[in-house]
Amino acid sequence: MIRKSFNKKTLFTILLGLFFLTLAGCSAESSKSDANHSDAEKIEDKDKKVTMIFSFKSANLDPHTGFTPIRAGITETLLKLDENSNIEGWLAEKWETNDNLTWEFTIRENVTFQDGVKLDAAGVKASIERSIAVNESLGGSLKIQTMEADGQKLTIKTTEPYPALPSELVNPYVSIVNIAAEKEMGEEAFRNTPVGTGPFKVKKFTSNQEVQVVKNDSYWAGEPKIKEATIKFNEDANVRALAFQSKEADVVYNLPAEGIEAIEKDKELKVDSVPGLRSHFVLFNQQSPNVSDLKVRQALNLLIDRKSVADDIMLGHAVPANGPFNSSLPFGIEDEVAELDVEKAKELLVEAGYKENAEGKMEKDGEPLTLEFITYKARPELPLIAQLFQSDAAKAGVEITIKIVENADTHLAENTGWDLGTYSNNTSPRGDGSYFLNTAFTETGALNVGKINNPELNKVIEELNGTSDTDKRTQLTKDAANVINKEVAHSYAVYPNIIIGINERIKDWKPTAEEYYILTHTMDVN
Repeated sequence: MIRKSFNKKTLFTILLGLFFLTLAGCSAESSKSDANHSDAEKIEDKDKKVTMIFSFKSANLDPHTGFTPIRAGITETLLKLDENSNIEGWLAEKWETNDNLTWEFTIRENVTFQDGVKLDAAGVKASIERSIAVNESLGGSLKIQTMEADGQKLTIKTTEPYPALPSELVNPYVSIVNIAAEKEMGEEAFRNTPVGTGPFKVKKFTSNQEVQVVKNDSYWAGEPKIKEATIKFNEDANVRALAFQSKEADVVYNLPAEGIEAIEKDKELKVDSVPGLRSHFVLFNQQSPNVSDLKVRQALNLLIDRKSVADDIMLGHAVPANGPFNSSLPFGIEDEVAELDVEKAKELLVEAGYKENAEGKMEKDGEPLTLEFITYKARPELPLIAQLFQSDAAKAGVEITIKIVENADTHLAENTGWDLGTYSNNTSPRGDGSYFLNTAFTETGALNVGKINNPELNKVIEELNGTSDTDKRTQLTKDAANVINKEVAHSYAVYPNIIIGINERIKDWKPTAEEYYILTHTMDVN
């Protein structure tokens, strides 16, 4: 948009002329002026559009089973994280408890849903009840016994003293939506067009392809600067990179590291590599007899070349991992990073009852040790990690069969025949390790696809859940990480950066470590 500057004399002359035109009743000229003004607004609005590409598909927009609605600015939660991963109010302006058992949340007065219905405690209560009903894991993570709504006051009583409740209410799966709208439009339609409180509302959704959103003019925190956004889903990293280079998209998540150099040759494009709160790791299926033996898992742990993953695959956009939580965090542990050690791995396999045959393959009772390794392409480095592991495992006599699946979560949860899998998760998305510990290692945890059940670890997590003292929580989180490493419940490879392509036309926005709040009301374009 071209901006013109006027001096005071010129501005006075224009205003005076308009005044006399109005007095003269020049309705035709006035109408023409209004039309021109509208055209100018339309031109400006047309430019206020952005296109984004996310690396994961969304079959629907149910906010209680997926992250896309909060990332697309459609929904919001009671509490959120600030830039330093500290918890702050969002739809709830304040909260308090005296005993970590009874909690009182004050819901903001000036918030309406996107259909104009006022947000109150009763609406929040109904939304949370739905989230628990449709997402089984939330019952265990929220530990809610009762909820009472009175005007803007929501009182929650938990089944036990639970200091982690505010952290759990940051969870995007507990996004607040208008349940009355679901009853009007039907469950299926609502799952594709949820009515939230966010700065953007759904215009059109195409399953597994894209969602189009338009600004919510009545957004409580201020009018969004973007008029419309299209968010596309594409799990092919090379396609995402090409779309960014050709300027088909303004913001692209999870670009391949090897494509950064070519992208940055264009001065209109930039790439941000943001240290995140995520870990790339290897899952073990505890139901599989092939990896149920601790010594086998210890051996496989030594066949992950963490340095090569960080340097050669991630091209420096990651650091080797020594446990579930980044060692730079207060609750990160100080263990040394395990190095690739093929000979030690072979010794451990022998201790587990395997022997090396004439062909150099490890076998037991005449059966070679062959493992099925599940991976997926949405994060381009994960299949490469699987291939590197396959190569190093072969040196120890272990045969790895790699299977690439489209939806790793569904495949790992619904199948029992796999042995290993690459995975990536925000292990401390809320400035605290309890979320990951509860969801990845407890019996009811949504991320516990390997069916881990370790009594020692369960005891530490249970104590953590009932502890409010910050220092003690930090120590208990470290204790849990030490048990995880000792039992090789998972094998942590690297802590990756988030690699995001951003067109220079985007302004007043920057990517954040938690990966929750992407399309915001403050994002603007030149």
